[in-house]
Amino acid sequence: MRARGWAPYLFLAPFFVVFLVFGLFPLLFSIYLSFQQWNPAEGLHTMHSVGLENYWYAITDPWFHDSLLNTLWFALVSGAPQHLVALPLAYFIHRQVKRGRDLLVGAYFVPYITSSVAIALIFSTLYSKDYGLINAALSELTRLPFIGSPLEAAQLARGGPIDWLGDADTTRPAVAFVVFWRYLGWNLVLYLSALQVIDQDLYEAATLDGASTWQQFRHVTLPLLKPMIFFAVTLTLIGNLQLFEEPFILVDSEKGVSQSVMTSAIFMYRLAFNDGDFGTASAVSWLLFILIAALTWLNARLFGRDARGAHEAG
Repeated sequence: MRARGWAPYLFLAPFFVVFLVFGLFPLLFSIYLSFQQWNPAEGLHTMHSVGLENYWYAITDPWFHDSLLNTLWFALVSGAPQHLVALPLAYFIHRQVKRGRDLLVGAYFVPYITSSVAIALIFSTLYSKDYGLINAALSELTRLPFIGSPLEAAQLARGGPIDWLGDADTTRPAVAFVVFWRYLGWNLVLYLSALQVIDQDLYEAATLDGASTWQQFRHVTLPLLKPMIFFAVTLTLIGNLQLFEEPFILVDSEKGVSQSVMTSAIFMYRLAFNDGDFGTASAVSWLLFILIAALTWLNARLFGRDARGAHEAG
């Protein structure tokens, strides 16, 4: 009987052990480390307290400022189009596409579950200056009337084919497009799942009242989707502010142009593993956490109330 009383705790123990070792301990250690100066190559005994020095160093570092601006730029430029495209696209698929809908949605969702390395290899090939398909397509377009001459003039002005991942003017938009392409399907699935729970009687009543498709989307769909819009935007905000893989893999860190796509997460990685400054890297991670928490709170204040109101009305 006594052994049976311990059984639930024994079954639950593996989860808590793993969580404590790989979840809670690194979290608490990073807080402690952010107030320390430590060279891990020389052992734990070299660790000593520096107070808020790491935070002050990060806040006053111009590289951190640049990385923060890059992060916010990516969050806006790659994040906003995800929802502006995914929402009407989900509505169109939900209302108009009946046959092959699962296949179509699956095709949009594939980039989300594809390996970042595979995506980087594909887009490195597409963006190649000399052999890329994008430059080849642009070269073919120069033969068309009306748009051919302006395109050819633009290429000559740039000195030849576009170096998408080697020019500071094109690298950030090129990486932002990859992020947009990868997460469009994820937001599409979120919006489709929310559309499927909207009562079809509302659309039938709107149709009987003479409402057009746009009026149904504007006055029926959008208000009832507010809770999901709030949820999806919050996830995008958190994910984009932690952006690391796409710019890190696509752009060679040895090139000067890599600074134009250096996000705060990449800056933190370089501090820790290139410079060996784990204390400042931990401080940057917590500054980034504070920024994400503040923007999430702001998003909740701006849109959360409307989302809750729409949910209660629904």
